[in-house]
Amino acid sequence: MTPVAHFLGLVDIPSYRKNHSGNVPLTGGFAMFMGILIASLITDVVFQNNPMFLTSAAFIVLLGMLDDRFNLSAKGRLFCQFIVSGLMVWVADNYIVNLGDLFSFGDMHIPTFGYLFTMVCVVGVINAFNMIDGIDGLAGGMSLVVLFSVIVLMYIQGNLSGITAPLVIAAAIVPFLAFNLSIKGFKGNKIFMGDAGSMFIGLAIVWLLVENAGNVDSTFRPITAVWLIGLPLMDMAAIMIRRARKGRSVLQPDKHHLHNIFIRAGFSPFAALLSILLMGVAFCAVAVISEINQVPEYIMFYAFIFTLAVFTTILLNIWKILRVIRRLGILKP
Repeated sequence: MTPVAHFLGLVDIPSYRKNHSGNVPLTGGFAMFMGILIASLITDVVFQNNPMFLTSAAFIVLLGMLDDRFNLSAKGRLFCQFIVSGLMVWVADNYIVNLGDLFSFGDMHIPTFGYLFTMVCVVGVINAFNMIDGIDGLAGGMSLVVLFSVIVLMYIQGNLSGITAPLVIAAAIVPFLAFNLSIKGFKGNKIFMGDAGSMFIGLAIVWLLVENAGNVDSTFRPITAVWLIGLPLMDMAAIMIRRARKGRSVLQPDKHHLHNIFIRAGFSPFAALLSILLMGVAFCAVAVISEINQVPEYIMFYAFIFTLAVFTTILLNIWKILRVIRRLGILKP
């Protein structure tokens, strides 16, 4: 796809927000989608509502490629994302009907409201993974952490037939990461996943989570699914709150994402990548351990809200905190 990427202009050009060298092809997302599509057709991998998943994924990849090429408006992109979420909810009939026991008053069933609620969740997760894609390996690495956590939960619950779907998605991400991170043997062919890849990964993950946590016969509980993707969700929430407080559009890009903060704090891109992935592992570990031990859902919910409040407060005051840390000599100026 690299020659095609240059011919179509699907390349990432360095700018004030993008510090890479040279024009890098943005075809990683399309390549991952094609890998999953071909694997599904050859091996008859059973995604629930398989044809509609692949159809929805094709639309989101096309949207991402158009955005990569023509830099679509945020509102136009959001509108198209809601259309894709509508396909998942209304056509594939894959939506949330039970939120679990979040307030210790019993399970919250939302059979009718679940349609709209799921659409909002789908668009939110798609954008969370799109926003976290800022340094090499981050979106792909975070996706692998979540996917392997889902696989562990499926294995523990005995849902062995469902493991194939996240495994196939993970198998498509691994070779992309090899090129994206220029691992030995893959150097000289650097690619980015682009918006097509990050939005596609977000859709694939939220599809799996709703399928396995939002229905009556769930593999794991809904709040467990929230913890699995907790770090991307919290990063997105903190960014949007920060932009709103400054009177800016919450959809306008900037350089205040979690990875930007780590790098401005003095971390190398690779150190920032490992640090954020370890944070993601911690969130997923909480999810898996809590699910195994059947920690009450309302405790997990309140703990998530508390963590979100602390996380957001820290990010909103991060530059003050960093100045104090530097004065103490913990970090170099």
